Amino acid sequence: MDKVECVVIGAGVVGLAAARRLAQAGIEVIVAEAAGDIGTGTSSRNSEVIHAGIYYPAGSLMARLCVAGKQALYSYCDERGIPYRRCGKLIVATADNERDKLASIKAHAQANGVGDMQVLTGAEARAREPALNCVGALLSPSTGIVDSHAYMLALRGEIEDAGGALAFHAPLVRAKAVSDGFEVEIGGEAPMALHCRMLVNSAGLSAPAVARAIGGMPTDRIPASYYAKGNYFSCSTRAPFSHLIYPVPEPGGLGVHLTIDLGGQAKFGPDVEWVDSPDVASLDYAVDPARAERFYPAIRRYWPALPDGALTPSYSGVRPKIVPPAIARQDFVIQGPQDHGLAGLINLFGIESPGLTSSLAIADEVARIAGVAA
Repeated sequence: MDKVECVVIGAGVVGLAAARRLAQAGIEVIVAEAAGDIGTGTSSRNSEVIHAGIYYPAGSLMARLCVAGKQALYSYCDERGIPYRRCGKLIVATADNERDKLASIKAHAQANGVGDMQVLTGAEARAREPALNCVGALLSPSTGIVDSHAYMLALRGEIEDAGGALAFHAPLVRAKAVSDGFEVEIGGEAPMALHCRMLVNSAGLSAPAVARAIGGMPTDRIPASYYAKGNYFSCSTRAPFSHLIYPVPEPGGLGVHLTIDLGGQAKFGPDVEWVDSPDVASLDYAVDPARAERFYPAIRRYWPALPDGALTPSYSGVRPKIVPPAIARQDFVIQGPQDHGLAGLINLFGIESPGLTSSLAIADEVARIAGVAA
């Protein structure tokens, strides 16, 4: 049985960031990925937004790691020439009864450490975005967009430069806790039997299933999986906006918002569609064109000139939820030995948005739990 210091399960953006952090600290790392490339799951099916950290519950891991991760990600992109744009976001009130919500959102953001929010009148917002309909807005200057694939390629390169390796078509079959670490069986095209001192479960949607495949892992510490599909629609006409546009949040979500990619293409979404599936491999990512009918009235509240027939199905992603639909919010769950009793095991559960923004900060948290020096 070959020996390696650390096996990271999952080559999404968070798994890559964690593996890079550990490899650069001198730990021998292998990243095992069930798919054929990096970032093929949730990491490539999102809005590519660099979030400011506005909405998450005060004191939560999401809030803390988003704010820290945002700064780290902008610095990382600057240092390596990764494409991004700090375009800013407008949170818009389209009716007088939403004005008071803007002040409470700003106060909440400040409590999370986001101190650059600016209150705008409707006229001030329209001066920035003439096609916008609103009676007031909040500007988040630190929100941006990033080329997530270029970012993941950079992480992969730095893992390999530090001596780490990646294995594709390499799903975890099972693992077993032993006295000095874990015995890990990897399947796929080139099966491997490995002994590692440290095991990091960063399998995204499959993280609970991976945890259940680890012998010795207490089952009562493994959350259930719930799948919240988010559908996106693109716009066949060029949207006349340079900022991201978000409505005032509504119960259960952030509403149908407009994001713009680095090529200037507008997309709307995601909505929330809870889906039943026996496993991750059976998830259906097709976008039902009929769902567009729910998007039009929501978008026209802030962009009245959206043309009929302009929305076309684009893509979808699935959030790795660990709470049922009746529970509105969840937090990241980062489990170390103090949580489950297995030395060397770190589980990452429920790493949904803002996981991309938070990835470098999550990697630092993994390193802290692993006892790796900063």
